[in-house]
Amino acid sequence: MAEAQLCELWDEINCSVCLDTLTDPVSLYCGHSFCLKCLTNYWDQSQECSCPQCREAFTTRPALHINTVLNEVIKKLKKTGLIPHPLSFQNYAGPGAVECDICTGKKFRAVKSCLTCMASFCQTHLQPHYEVAAWKDHKLVDPDRNLKEKLCGKHHKSLEIFCKTDETYICMMCVVTGHKNHEMVELETEREEKQKQLGATLSDIKRRLHEREKTLKETRRAMDKMKLSVEKEVQEHEKSFTDLIHCIKQACSKVTERIREQEKSETEKAEGVMERLEKEIEELKRREAELKELSETKDHLHFLQTFSSHSLLSDDGDLLSFTVAADFSSEGLRNELSSLKKSLEKISQWDFMTRTPSGHEAAIFTLQPPEPQSREEFLQYSCPLTLDINTAHRWLCLSEGNKKVTCDDTKHCYGTYKSFDCWEQVLCREALNGNRFYWEVEWTGKSIAIGVAYEGMSREGLGRECGLGYNDKSWSLYRSDSQYFVCHNNKETLISAPYSPRIGSWSLKTDCYC
Repeated sequence: MAEAQLCELWDEINCSVCLDTLTDPVSLYCGHSFCLKCLTNYWDQSQECSCPQCREAFTTRPALHINTVLNEVIKKLKKTGLIPHPLSFQNYAGPGAVECDICTGKKFRAVKSCLTCMASFCQTHLQPHYEVAAWKDHKLVDPDRNLKEKLCGKHHKSLEIFCKTDETYICMMCVVTGHKNHEMVELETEREEKQKQLGATLSDIKRRLHEREKTLKETRRAMDKMKLSVEKEVQEHEKSFTDLIHCIKQACSKVTERIREQEKSETEKAEGVMERLEKEIEELKRREAELKELSETKDHLHFLQTFSSHSLLSDDGDLLSFTVAADFSSEGLRNELSSLKKSLEKISQWDFMTRTPSGHEAAIFTLQPPEPQSREEFLQYSCPLTLDINTAHRWLCLSEGNKKVTCDDTKHCYGTYKSFDCWEQVLCREALNGNRFYWEVEWTGKSIAIGVAYEGMSREGLGRECGLGYNDKSWSLYRSDSQYFVCHNNKETLISAPYSPRIGSWSLKTDCYC
């Protein structure tokens, strides 16, 4: 009785936020009290002002004042020693804990659940199970809030047996009524077996976790090295291009300077020639005037005496052979600049691919190699493929380690929920995730279709959307009636090619299945 009264007293003077005795108590309009500091911090961290206990919201944040009466009561109770210490109530059922089914009012935390009584008990109410002889045989387990799930839905008895035949949990009544001649074991026995499997699974998880952590660490280290390599490469390229730009500017300046020097030289020559020509023109005009005047004289003696000194002209052959170089174009320079431009354009079109070769930790950057031209070059990208029996149509039979497939409509070889149900097709197990892949297929018969499919291609139904090449999720090459045609998204394109029992397939930068 005294303990119950102390519990009620504690409920009245404790703070529901810090779960301790009220310090500087403040009371809200709803009647609940809290520590001044606890309530202030609670409101500071919340988007709205409400009571932490009853959740009553306030339109404006109330001004907080210490409840002097309650504060004095708490001080006096502390002096008298009547306030119970919080640790004395540490066995109360908190959030998420299993409550005692026998406690009334504020419930204590359950320490055991009884599968016979189908109830949970605190330490006090559990005591009869240890003292009363009729209860000592009850089956006690750790506190469980879902005791109803441990009851047989048909007989409302405890589930104590595991039926291996039906793989279900049953009660003792089920053993007699519905599981005759079935293989059954006790839950403890099945638990031991499953515990071993769990141990193996945990070991496998631990191994995988170690591998993944190691791979993650290596990948991060590779990323760091890659970033350093990229930064160094970028700096070197920036310096090279900066030097190249500087060199181009210098070459442009020198070429322009030389052209201007040539222009100046030719101009000086032309100006000298023009000056001589102007002087000679002036002299010729003067001679012309003199000769015209001489031709009009009536004095024969004067004409003859003067003619001999005015009839002779100087030779002008050198002047007539001079020409001004009006065209300064240089075909060689243009060709060199054109070649340089093409080289720069080619560099700008280079494709840098990231690869991680086997045995290397860090990624490296390489230029994408040219397209293969011969079978030997294609074989460098050869990848081994294995047919997936789970996707095979029921008429297709796999053999030779799932490397060979034959069609026989008289047999039903396979068939799963992953299989093509109407189209006689089969996929490979390996996904082509990367850049370049090459594989070859040898075939016999009247027709064949090979191709690649993206993930998500439908395998159910009679429609063409399930056939390789007849949708936007696949590509295919068909050989039928002595002709070839490729197909994608239901569009067929006829191609000319000689008959061959071996067909090679080439895949670039894809993420698909063949």
